[in-house]
Amino acid sequence: MGAIYVDQTRNRALINDDACVECGTCYRGMSTEHLNPVMVRAVRKAAKFLRFRFEPEPDVCPTGAFEMNELEMPRLIRQIFSDPVVEHKSTGIKGRGTEEVKTNDVSLRVNSGEVGYTIEFGRPGVGVRFSDIQEMTRVLAKEGITFEKNNPITHLMIDTRTGDLRTDIINEKILSAIVEIKTTIKEVERVLEIVEQVGERIDTVTAVGISTRCEDGEDKVLAPLLDKLGYYYSRAKTNMGLGRITNQIVLKHAEAVAP
Repeated sequence: MGAIYVDQTRNRALINDDACVECGTCYRGMSTEHLNPVMVRAVRKAAKFLRFRFEPEPDVCPTGAFEMNELEMPRLIRQIFSDPVVEHKSTGIKGRGTEEVKTNDVSLRVNSGEVGYTIEFGRPGVGVRFSDIQEMTRVLAKEGITFEKNNPITHLMIDTRTGDLRTDIINEKILSAIVEIKTTIKEVERVLEIVEQVGERIDTVTAVGISTRCEDGEDKVLAPLLDKLGYYYSRAKTNMGLGRITNQIVLKHAEAVAP
């Protein structure tokens, strides 16, 4: 996030706490040699005086200065959404806290005739504040959109009918997050229009994933509609249905075709 910077007046590296999303990348990525700080600074000053360079590599912290903070809410929410090794207690999943529709063959989040969306906010180097996410969820809620229950952003809503998020976290900044919704095919054009409009006025980047159940391996409904609407897209992922069958619709179909 570029939160670490060098203060030229103090000649020290400092951390901008507002920009930091508590992802832990600096802590895990730096090798630490735990050298005496006084000795390190003395050698650097001598090297500077003698006009030859003495600097550690970018991934080395010779004095072991990096430490992870003990976090409490609301600051803790930054780490939960930004540190890939931290588990979201609401879903039991690490990273951004959702498997999206990657396990649709066993979870059946998106059924035939339905369309699922993942609206991703933020990226490394950009991040996103919950206030920007709320601006999107509020507009979607006004359209009567259904939010995926097994999603950490939905768990942070104080009212899914309005799309309002918890007030204590609204100004916190995180690396990225995903909002998941589901509609019928008739609402696709309106949803994509909303995402585009809101995306232009919030201070982050957005990426939209859109999915549906294929019939005989082919998408005969959603792809033609996206072509008609003039959206560029790429078929990124296809769930082959090789997971353990647990949903009743798939089970009934399997029983019907079994010899």
